[in-house]
Order: sequence, then structure tokens, then C-alpha cells
Amino acid sequence: MRTTFPRLSALAVIAALSLTACSDSSDGTATDGNSAGAGTTGEAAAAIPDNASIIESVEKDEALAAKVPAEIAEDGELNVGTYLYFPPSMFLDQDGETVIGNDNDILQAIGKKLGLEIGYQNMDFAALITSLQSGRVEATMAAMNDNAERQEAIDFVDYLMSGIALVIQKGNPAGIEGPDDLCGKTVATTTGTINQQWAEAQSEQCVADGEDAIETFVTDSDTTNQNQLRTGRIDVLLQDLPTAIYLERTIDDGEAFEVVDIPVIEGAPYGIGVNKENPELRDVIAEALNALIADGTYEQILDAWGTEHGAIEEATVNGGS
Repeated sequence: MRTTFPRLSALAVIAALSLTACSDSSDGTATDGNSAGAGTTGEAAAAIPDNASIIESVEKDEALAAKVPAEIAEDGELNVGTYLYFPPSMFLDQDGETVIGNDNDILQAIGKKLGLEIGYQNMDFAALITSLQSGRVEATMAAMNDNAERQEAIDFVDYLMSGIALVIQKGNPAGIEGPDDLCGKTVATTTGTINQQWAEAQSEQCVADGEDAIETFVTDSDTTNQNQLRTGRIDVLLQDLPTAIYLERTIDDGEAFEVVDIPVIEGAPYGIGVNKENPELRDVIAEALNALIADGTYEQILDAWGTEHGAIEEATVNGGS
């Protein structure tokens, strides 16, 4: 489902795509989903599904719509804070205006179920939680991990499981089948991330087990790390699962990378953020999402984006730890 958004300059889009992500910060000082770096140009555009027919098929549930808080129902729009540079979660199409992504499609379907339009406010990731607390926005959706620290500030409706994935060169020349194969290998990650912390801890475990340490290649740029893997200077790239799948499908027409077929590492849910003072909105969003899971719409959306590995069986509130 494509939602238009005020045009951003090409330079702004490129700059934003170079930002790092996956922070464990409780105050939202960095993002939780790495930008894929490919945007939607060239080969990436071919992997962008058009889910308009899926969204349009969702029918309003009058009983659920009646539970929407009155001020939102009267306005007819859910005002959502987001950060538009997280392929494939939430990002801009080639026109620089149209919001696309699996998060967007899930949210549009929730809106249809509740009889609401979705309005976005694009902002720095660091501002999302405070904007929700202050009432500037009514919800947030930006590949934000639900964890215990953030639950002290806001509530979450969990909608997708993520975690660390191992991205390797196509054909797996380094022979990486799982975490135990990383000892003595070169692994790339981004600065100040959960991925970096995990790599360092895994390296310590390698040494404790009498194996060679992991050589960690840490930069501030996902694009740099992707290029290092593409040219064989590193053996593995650590990425959030949705972004890893996006890279696998899009870079060099799907011929550059693959994702090691193992359960996600340090798995954690992404959550739709809602102000703690608005439990009615939180609960009706959860009910709408569960309805979409039950009727198959949710699965269709994830399948189209290739993110079905993160599918949940039930929308939970504050399920992260």
C-alpha cells in the first residue's frame, strides 16, 4: 500500500540511508533496524511488491472501530510517528514521496480494519518516544524493538520478530553454517549496536573455547560493510533479519548475498508504540492486528516482502524483555 509523503531531496535520502542502527538504547537515540543502503533504485525496485489489492480487500470491523478512542475516531486519522529509512520496514519509493514497506502495509491494513486513515510524521528516531509521550503523535511504527526499558516509557503492540541474522556471500565460500563457525573469521557490524556487542561476546567465547578470536570490522556505514562483504574482505555481515532478507533479495538481483538459514540470534519483537495513557488505543490496535493474523492478511503482507521468517502467531502487548 503506497502512502504519499512530502518529497525529500535525493541528497537527504542518500544521507539518511548511510545511518547506522540496531541500538539497545532505551531512549531511542539510534534506530533498531539497519538501513539497507540500496534504496529503491536499480535492482531493488524489482523486489518491491505492490500490496494495494491486499490492503484494499481488508474490510472495516464495525465492532473494533467502535472501540477506537473518540478523538481519533472523530478525526478519522491515526497520527503515526516514523523514520522513513528502514528498508524493507518503512521507506520511500523511487519518487521520494511514497511510503512503502512491510510495516507500512501492516499499519495500513490495521487502519482499514479500524476505519482510519494513516497519517505519518517523519522524524528522527531519537524523537519518537518523546513525541509519543508529549502527544505530538498517537502511535509510532519504526522497527523499534520492544524491551523492558522502553516499556517504562511507552506501551508496545508487538507485530514482528527480529534479531541478528548472518549475511554471507552467495554460495557461502567461507563455509558459515552458524555462530560456531565465526571463530577466526572476519565479521562486519555497525558502531554502537547490539550486533557489535554480540560479535564481541561471541569472540570472547571463541577464545575461551581455545579457538581464534573473531576479527570484528566496525564502521558507521551499512553500505561500506556491504561492499566489504561483496568484495570478500569480510566473511560475514551482521544485520537485523528484515534488512538481511532485503539485501539477499535485492543486491545484484539477488546474486550477491544470502542469509544463513538459522533461527535469529538475540531474537526480539518489533512493536507499535502507544502512549501509556491511552490503553484503549493500544488494545484495539492489538485486536485489529490479531484479526489480520486470523484472516491471513498479515501472512500475505509478510510473504510479499519476504519477511515471513519474523511472523508472529499472536499480537501481544509489551512482550519484549
